Amino acid sequence: MTFSATTVLVLALVAALVVALGVWAYSTANRLDRLHVRTDLAWHALEAALARRAVVARAVAVSLGGTPRSGSRPDELAPRLVILADRAERTGRDDRETVENQLAATLSAVDIARLPPQQVAELADAEARVLIARRFHNDAVRDTLALRTRRPVRWLRLGGTAPMPTYFEIAERATPAAATGLDVDTTRVSARVAILDEQDRILLIRGHDPMLPEVSFWFTVGGGVEPGESLRAAAVRELHEETGHIADPSALRGPLWRRVAMFPFNGDLIRSEELFFALRVPAFDPEPANLTYVEQRSITGSRWCTPADIRALDASGETVYPYQLDELLEEAARAADGDGDPEVRSIR
Repeated sequence: MTFSATTVLVLALVAALVVALGVWAYSTANRLDRLHVRTDLAWHALEAALARRAVVARAVAVSLGGTPRSGSRPDELAPRLVILADRAERTGRDDRETVENQLAATLSAVDIARLPPQQVAELADAEARVLIARRFHNDAVRDTLALRTRRPVRWLRLGGTAPMPTYFEIAERATPAAATGLDVDTTRVSARVAILDEQDRILLIRGHDPMLPEVSFWFTVGGGVEPGESLRAAAVRELHEETGHIADPSALRGPLWRRVAMFPFNGDLIRSEELFFALRVPAFDPEPANLTYVEQRSITGSRWCTPADIRALDASGETVYPYQLDELLEEAARAADGDGDPEVRSIR
């Protein structure tokens, strides 16, 4: 039995298509598995953040006079805080959103002037961690659903028997728990990137307040998160706008650091909650792609810096933000080269 050249060509094409489909299905299934693992880890991190907030809520209840041992006049919110904190820890996934929203609303009604300063800070930190963990979880769910719901993936059942992940929606406080007594003009969440090259140098931007051009300082790439934008998407966008570099969102590791700062800029007092990602890239010459008018007035340069360079800048009087960045570069390098996302921790 002989085959014509056309038949052989057709069989070869069919075989190539089958192999290509197999390779695509295998790689997609592996990617989907990694996304499910990421979603599971994000949920565990969110559960831990919610559990910590429940513990802080009980401590707040004690300070408000929610136990017989308290010598002060009990606040009517104290027993409700205890009840909701207990319920939040015992409630299953299906009803968790409702209970956590009730707890958040009750905490929002607390008069923080009645709390010790350290407890106010603990409450603010607990709420901020919930906010970060929820966003990270919902980002993971979004990415997983985007792949899981594609028709070829559904037709080939590449998701296996894993349940479909779901978003976790809880209200975010409009005002921070840790009130400062100052009139804040702008409160924002910022996505920042610790960009490292092959030599573990970090890319820093030099700038100044438009109203104080004589005082220069250095900072990492990044900026405010726009409405409806994820932290990761904001980091990629800001990186392109400020340096011209286009990054793969999946290459970013983190957030690994959280920093809350309050500072004057261009005549406004800004409270900024900054979340930092780490990214490893080959060294390149930054060329801003889309600076705003204010950024054009305030950004004056950029450079790749070693820890020694950072210390030299600080010594010269040009402050580098975040503080002690020279000591943080090793941690950023480990995160950038890792396979997973590290646990978020607070820095100055």
